[in-house]
Amino acid sequence: MVLVDFMANRKKSGTPHWAEAAAEEVLGEFPDQKVCTTAAGISPSGVIHFGNFRDVMTAFAVGRALQHLGKKTRTLFTWDDYDRFRKVPEGIDQKFEKELGKPLSAVPDPHGGKKGSYAERFEKLFEASVKEIGIELEYRYQTKEYAAGKYDKHLVTALKNREKIAEILFSLMSDKAKAANDLELDSYRKDFYPVSVYSRFTGTDHTRVVNYDGDKTLTYECKDTNQTDQVVIGKDRLVKLSWKTDWAMRWMHEKVGFEPAGADHASPGGSRDASSRISRDIFNYPPPVFIGYGLVGLQGEAGKMSGSAGTGVSPSELLDVYEVPLLRWQYLRRPPKQNFSLAFDTEIYRQYDEFDREMLAYQNNQLDRARDFALRESFPDGKVPDQRLRPAPFRQIVSLGQIVQWDVKKLTKLLSSLGPEYDADSIKERVPKARNWLENHNPDEMVALLDKPNTAYARKVKAGTKKLIKELVKELKNKRAHSVKEIEDLVYALPKDPKLDDMANRKRQRAFFGDVYHLLIGQDTGPRLSTFLWAADRPKVIKLLSAV
Repeated sequence: MVLVDFMANRKKSGTPHWAEAAAEEVLGEFPDQKVCTTAAGISPSGVIHFGNFRDVMTAFAVGRALQHLGKKTRTLFTWDDYDRFRKVPEGIDQKFEKELGKPLSAVPDPHGGKKGSYAERFEKLFEASVKEIGIELEYRYQTKEYAAGKYDKHLVTALKNREKIAEILFSLMSDKAKAANDLELDSYRKDFYPVSVYSRFTGTDHTRVVNYDGDKTLTYECKDTNQTDQVVIGKDRLVKLSWKTDWAMRWMHEKVGFEPAGADHASPGGSRDASSRISRDIFNYPPPVFIGYGLVGLQGEAGKMSGSAGTGVSPSELLDVYEVPLLRWQYLRRPPKQNFSLAFDTEIYRQYDEFDREMLAYQNNQLDRARDFALRESFPDGKVPDQRLRPAPFRQIVSLGQIVQWDVKKLTKLLSSLGPEYDADSIKERVPKARNWLENHNPDEMVALLDKPNTAYARKVKAGTKKLIKELVKELKNKRAHSVKEIEDLVYALPKDPKLDDMANRKRQRAFFGDVYHLLIGQDTGPRLSTFLWAADRPKVIKLLSAV
């Protein structure tokens, strides 16, 4: 069914979606692979934030495009939890400094968990987010892979070719870097080993390889204890490939056909270039098709986003305010190299509105090929719902939801009374998102009735206005105004003077509304007054207005 939908999509006008173009390139580079593998991965050094999530979404999208072409696929996500613990993030007890240099999988849970490790805490949080977003990944845990001996023969291959790897890395270094580190090729090649060793004595990688027998035995020095020791690959599980060699090895080991990376890895002479040459020259495997991706920013939250610094915002936290299809669409709609921002501030209004317009365009068959792909894949099942009615605007749900204390039935009735009928499911789904957005991230935008009468302001209200407010209270008590329209007619009619022109009456109405707002919420402006009076707690409204 998905393949049929895709083939229909290919007949649409416009250029292919970027994921479709990448999928075609994968098939060109790896035509004989029965299972196409797209890959992503990260070191679980802290909260895996939504910037890292672009890695997943890029690999996932290309995998989906390959499926549409009729290929069997898998999307791997590798946890580099055998990496060293480099620094203690903010919010973690500084006593964890004693764990520096150990594998992340060997560091205790930073929040006191009785089971698992530092790595596992952040791995499980991210995996839960990915599941909630509707993406299926096949996970690899590097600690387990190394411990099971999956990479033993590749470790030997890398060590036997250590001088060739050194030459590759040296050739990609800038002259400035060579000069700064006082490097020259012969000595660099002689001393280079493409591995790190975790000390048998301390568990850290504060070690130095001092000899290799040309086969499976390494001799290393533990810098913390000044002891020397031997490790035998295939027997002792203490050796790990260095990053650039490890990345290349995994491409070959897992037969990866596509893997993206951030701009820092994609720079000339960087990790991607180095690993590509190591993959070809040492492991005899062509490097996978590659796309470099840009940064994902965040509006409405202060501070630089960094998982290892403890300041990351996880995809799960974003789902407090974003619907799953909207969040996925933010990553899919743009080419990976394009930077963009997600939002906890009012920018989110525009993003919801854009998504709703895209849904409407889809219903009217107005999307080109690339936009159609992006919207379809924003939904976990790859199918855009057939909506008869428009989704309720997020902005209105925020504005009106707080007035009705987030009562879905009352909000649905209120929205219906104000204009077009909206999709009921969209109201139900967006109410908790809107409430989280307002109360947890934008409390300054909240509008609430005062806890007690504003007597200080009531004393300043002019006698003529007091008379009008008393009349309003009388009407509200008698419940003669049942609908928003009836209340609207009332609040505009009360301050209107038939002897004055429209401009003068509008001035009187604004002044009247300002006095009412001050008595109700302590501000000179607020939500549409008729709507507010209809939806708010009527007895409390009467009590506050009766202060005059």
